[in-house]
Amino acid sequence: MALNRSMHPRNRYKDKPPDFAYLASKYPDFQQHVHTSLAGRPVVNFKEPEAVRALTCTLLKEDFGLTIQIPLERLIPTVPLRLNYIHWVEDLTDGQKQPRRGIDIGTGASCIYPLLGATMNGWYFLATEVDDICFDYATKNVEQNNLSELVKVVKVPQKTLLMDALKEETEIVYDFCMCNPPFFANQLEAKGVNSRNSRRPPPSSVNTGGVTEIMAEGGELEFVKRIIHDSLQLKKRLRWYSCMLGKKCSLAPLKEELRKQGVPKVTHTEFCQGRTMRWALAWSFYDDVSVPSPPSKKRKLEKSRKPLSFTVPEAGVKELQAKAAAAGCSGPVDTVTSLLEKTLTELKVLHKRLPCSTEERSLFLTAVENTWIHGRQKRREQTRQLRELPRAPHGAGAAAATPPPVISSSAEARSSATTEPSEQVEPTEGGEADAEPQREDESLSPPPPSPTSTLNFLFKCLLNVQMEEADVLVELHWVDGQNKDLMNQLRTYLNNTLLRSVSKS
Repeated sequence: MALNRSMHPRNRYKDKPPDFAYLASKYPDFQQHVHTSLAGRPVVNFKEPEAVRALTCTLLKEDFGLTIQIPLERLIPTVPLRLNYIHWVEDLTDGQKQPRRGIDIGTGASCIYPLLGATMNGWYFLATEVDDICFDYATKNVEQNNLSELVKVVKVPQKTLLMDALKEETEIVYDFCMCNPPFFANQLEAKGVNSRNSRRPPPSSVNTGGVTEIMAEGGELEFVKRIIHDSLQLKKRLRWYSCMLGKKCSLAPLKEELRKQGVPKVTHTEFCQGRTMRWALAWSFYDDVSVPSPPSKKRKLEKSRKPLSFTVPEAGVKELQAKAAAAGCSGPVDTVTSLLEKTLTELKVLHKRLPCSTEERSLFLTAVENTWIHGRQKRREQTRQLRELPRAPHGAGAAAATPPPVISSSAEARSSATTEPSEQVEPTEGGEADAEPQREDESLSPPPPSPTSTLNFLFKCLLNVQMEEADVLVELHWVDGQNKDLMNQLRTYLNNTLLRSVSKS
């Protein structure tokens, strides 16, 4: 399931992602960062800090009338994620249009939460910052948007959270605080060393930010515990305390800490957008607050059962059919299925056809080895070796072998982070395991592994190919295995292979 479908219901980008082509035509500064994908769609490379900054500034200008400046050496926020947090605070405070008073802990150079809250809802913000560069930029961003009456940016000492910021305002009760804490404990963790599951693909976007923005002693866990400690002293000076988390594993120990401290009201949520998930925690010492319900387990189960999919557009299908006519493929579904089977065989992914309706084709896949990762690098090495071989004499005939076509692998596709506005990465929760269908025809797939090796597979899934109006839809349904990310990588590899076939036909 695309993560955008789980965005907050009021998020303007939930059902209408940014139109890169339109924005590029209107904003020259953004246009230079928009490229065309193999499918002919406008894309942005989220590995480039300049591109991320241009998109953020363009969206804030186009959709909210805000003009901001952000230095490349400081954190560049993404607008859909920040909107999700703002809308959740609206839910916490029981009404987004009523005047509210909030605190943004570590507002950053963009000052994005106060700017959005003040512009959308007329909220008053006390925005704190410890970094000199961030403080200067935040102050200028507030002033140039004429929001100084609603947003007050204050410089606070290092390691200060709430206590020092509220010393001078002893009588004011704030409705909430927001915080995007530093996620990492040290440089190694910030680079993903020993903190990222080895089976996960690399991050899809660049990691920008100053030291105080991305790192803190003990990481986000200890940082939020410090906010909890302050809240135990301030208690009803704020109706809601909240923090956004970068790691799901931080949620349980923080909830346990709040339970130990006897905090009466605690809730949490998920922020889903693009290729990114974040989690948020909120707590209150008031008995009369309305507590939003956490994400339902039923919705999570539904998410895990959703298939991963991609679509081959009508124009691409026609080109593939013309190319495959000599192979005797009779229709679009057969053409796409045959190409997928060819790729699966090359990848040594066990596959067999299953009985199904005449309008679709179904394959049962068993992956025993990850052969699709780093495929591009391997092919480049093969090409390099072929180039280094002695050339055949002139007129030696057509005996020279041509190097295999370069097909973009899933890992390369992820690392390039070139993302179309409607392209999303599926959640990776595992679904319920179904019984493996009966083998129908062993001749359609490589020989099965030995009985001992069948226990050591990466994953099993069902691949369906069917028409969707004039396009061809390919779906991968999870059956069993170690990690659904692996199936997602294979899905991306198969999609890129078909795109390459279209571009070369």
